[in-house]
Amino acid sequence: MRKKSIASLLYIFSLLPFWVLYSISDVLYFTLFYLVRYRRKVVFENLKNSFPEKSEVERHHIAKKFYRFFPDLIVEAIKMRTISREEVIKRIELLNEEEILRHLKNGKGVVGVTAHYGNWELGIHRLSLMTESPRLVIYKPLNDTDFNDVYNSLRSRFGAVMVPMKQILRHIVRLRNAPHISMFVADQTPTYQDSDYFMEFLNQDTLVYTGTERIARMTGNPVVYCHIGRKPKRGHYYCQFTTLVERPEEFRPHAITDLHNHFTEKMIREQPAYWLWSHRRWKRKRRT
Repeated sequence: MRKKSIASLLYIFSLLPFWVLYSISDVLYFTLFYLVRYRRKVVFENLKNSFPEKSEVERHHIAKKFYRFFPDLIVEAIKMRTISREEVIKRIELLNEEEILRHLKNGKGVVGVTAHYGNWELGIHRLSLMTESPRLVIYKPLNDTDFNDVYNSLRSRFGAVMVPMKQILRHIVRLRNAPHISMFVADQTPTYQDSDYFMEFLNQDTLVYTGTERIARMTGNPVVYCHIGRKPKRGHYYCQFTTLVERPEEFRPHAITDLHNHFTEKMIREQPAYWLWSHRRWKRKRRT
């Protein structure tokens, strides 16, 4: 019953036109930043530790810009329930889809990697509409199973297959001889059971996932970064693909993990407001 209620509510709100949803976003911005002060301490601490070279005024400007952008992500995610194919294609421009399609045409699988940057959720729809090859989206299940199921049904509208992290191997084995894309959102916070590899990321000692590298080494498939950036026009984005690794076997252990995380960091430093600063990214510390 609860799951059905959540699904119905999302559907109703998703029918609203974008201009109404962005009006709601404007109200949400004021509420989250000024009234509720949603995760203000987390956001400002993350920015301070990530950009110690910036002044307090500069970091405050980034924070406000993030809080202005964050509600847009919320309403755009809701709109994913009923958005048309044509509207998805219109709102995310693929700058160089040939970069990822060439691997598929060569009969290879692609280990895709991205981050909680730009509108990564709408990016799932755009990726799904780019090719008929299987599209696996690797995700970390939410504790709320009802909301998890509803949101995954929303994400998979155009053919993406949502795969929990712990089930990725069986899917990769099944598709090992077929062109496919397995997309990792690799900047999440792992548990100590999931990873023991720390690296410097945004000036901080950071526990990172190594799953992207492990799958690339196991399959020999290229690693392609999907950078979803924001255009000046509200609600419009671009996606640029960069092949980071052609032959994983040529890289030393952890080098691929370092490479895609450094790519993420460079992207964040160029336009920091569009990363998910409200996430408690650095809650894991080295065990002594």
